[in-house]
Amino acid sequence: MKKTILVVDDDEGILSALTMLLRSEGFAPIATSSPEQALAVLSHEDIRCILMDLNYSADTTSGDEGLKLISAIRAMDELVPIVVMTGWGTIEVAVSAIKKGANDFIQKPWENDRLLTIINNQSKLADAEKQTQKLLQQNQLLREEANLNGAIVARSALTMNVLNTIQHVAGSDASVIFTGENGTGKSLFARYLHQLSGRSDAALISVNMGAVTESLFESEMFGHVKGSFTDAKATRIGRFELADEGTLFLDEIANTPYSQQGKLLRVLEEKQFEKVGSSKTQHTNFRLITATNCDLNAAASEGKFRKDLLYRINTVEIEIPPLRKRVEDIIPLATAFLAKAATKYARAPLAIAPEAEAALKAYPWPGNVRELGHVMERAQILCKGERIHMHDLGLANAEQTLVATPMQNQSATQDLRVMEEIEMDIIAQRLAYFNGDAVKAADSLGFSRSAFYRRLEKLKI
Repeated sequence: MKKTILVVDDDEGILSALTMLLRSEGFAPIATSSPEQALAVLSHEDIRCILMDLNYSADTTSGDEGLKLISAIRAMDELVPIVVMTGWGTIEVAVSAIKKGANDFIQKPWENDRLLTIINNQSKLADAEKQTQKLLQQNQLLREEANLNGAIVARSALTMNVLNTIQHVAGSDASVIFTGENGTGKSLFARYLHQLSGRSDAALISVNMGAVTESLFESEMFGHVKGSFTDAKATRIGRFELADEGTLFLDEIANTPYSQQGKLLRVLEEKQFEKVGSSKTQHTNFRLITATNCDLNAAASEGKFRKDLLYRINTVEIEIPPLRKRVEDIIPLATAFLAKAATKYARAPLAIAPEAEAALKAYPWPGNVRELGHVMERAQILCKGERIHMHDLGLANAEQTLVATPMQNQSATQDLRVMEEIEMDIIAQRLAYFNGDAVKAADSLGFSRSAFYRRLEKLKI
């Protein structure tokens, strides 16, 4: 795409000469003869450099009109390069222009080679500055998500099937939506899809749509220009622009405010948008990934989610199964979380005792992988030995969960047994689990050895 250069001068001869020169060098010049025309063009065109005179018809010597134009340009665009053209007798005015925000100046009559060198250099510097701003915001987003990073653990057939599907669609640019319960790791699978795609060298920009308020939606997603509203103290790059050439991941897509869904649909379909406070249309090219734990078809039927937006985002749907359905993944995941916590707290990784493994497998995990991560981090912190035992896990009703399976076919009236009978049943089953090893059984129930033997004696076991 040719670089668009805005030329501002009230001398038709100069406009004509610069237009011919710039066009011959592969630029796309736009000629204007007044500050008003220049600002109108800047408001809707993507200008790569401005070449402007300081004096116009209202005042041919002081340069005041040019200085005011520089200030107006900087109020609209902080980065666009401004190159001032000045006559021999107005060098001091040119210096004032630099102080106002101009990037460079050249004297009239100019040397073509020098003028072209200045334009190219200033354009490159501006591109570098824009890229730096973009990288700073991308890095900030990456730091905010650092605690979510991790490797995918796949031992179960269900998880392996998910990975196979991701590998199959990764090479295309099709929109993908991940569905499943909260905490199943949808964002992790989205990152895996990005890493396998042809856009892996570019950024993955994640947005939690549930955290984007309706009032800040446009600023967050499209960006804003300086001064566009009260708190807009600097120009901000929006998420769509940050995701250009990369991947945009919209998590919790169902929580997008209904009033903003039409604006979201337009960007997804046309790949273009305008910053808040600007009428200049910008283009972006990204691969879309979304995620939700909501039934979007039901939400669409109830009028809470636009049907046309639903059709746009779910080219490929991949469901992430809950952790309770992929039991084979639980212990490898728990081990990985322990290792991560050990690194975080500078401690040696702990092993998981057999009875703790049994408890982890039997627990229903309503919070899925996210809950497992919290449980293992807490266990790593609180465990006083070298192995994680069941009492270190802090799982609700862990003992009842462990003994539930062998008792599930017994009469419901057994729930009314006295405490001694229930306690005897649990201890007997735990001893059987550890092949009669009383020390391991006592440890798994949280008893000291002496207290456990006193209980065995009391219960006549």
